[in-house]
Amino acid sequence: MKKQYRFIGLSALMLIFGLMLSVQFNSLKEPEVRDTRDIWQIREDLKKEQKKQLELISEIDKYEKMLGTYSREEGHSQTKALNETLQHLKKQAGFTDVTGSGITITISRLFSDELAGESLQNPPPDLLKKLINELNMYEAEDISINDRRVVNTTVIRDINGTTKIDGYPLDNYPITVKVIGKDADKLYSRMNASTLQDLFAGENLDLQIKKPEKRIKIKAYEGSMQVKPLKPLEKSKGENS
Repeated sequence: MKKQYRFIGLSALMLIFGLMLSVQFNSLKEPEVRDTRDIWQIREDLKKEQKKQLELISEIDKYEKMLGTYSREEGHSQTKALNETLQHLKKQAGFTDVTGSGITITISRLFSDELAGESLQNPPPDLLKKLINELNMYEAEDISINDRRVVNTTVIRDINGTTKIDGYPLDNYPITVKVIGKDADKLYSRMNASTLQDLFAGENLDLQIKKPEKRIKIKAYEGSMQVKPLKPLEKSKGENS
């Protein structure tokens, strides 16, 4: 009886945490139509999102240890539900490979430097963020850019003239964006009807949206799951306060 109560208690904890994660995940995926925040508000919001991700990683680590202890004490049979819940949480956080139906988007140069009359090295960070926002608005579930998984705290910005995603440069074309969605056909139709292709063309970039595929694989987030203390954000070069 005591073992049964322990199992029920652990299951309840996992359920509560799952509901909390669901609320956080859905709220973070809602795109903003227009960002009117000043630089300091953006910094504060970014720190809050970083804190949420750290808390999520900490909870996953805690439940992994709890599951290991429980498995050793009670045997394998009663750990199945807890393990499935833990894997679901990891999937939502982006820490597992996923496969599903979706679309592939490629970004390449529209004209050569000679024809365009100017050199183009990187896609503008704001344009990539807008692309991600629209994909989320059209019910994208998982996204990667050049096989770098997009998670809640992913940062895309210009660092010393190079556009980077979580520190990795996006300076070679074509750039490949993989997307898994609830309805791949609807996602494809809505993306083709959006104004994004015109916006990218204005930056001498060709945005090609390929037809839906039944099996698209998106790799897991490759960042560390270790919990690290938050540090004050530093200004990027050329950034005005």
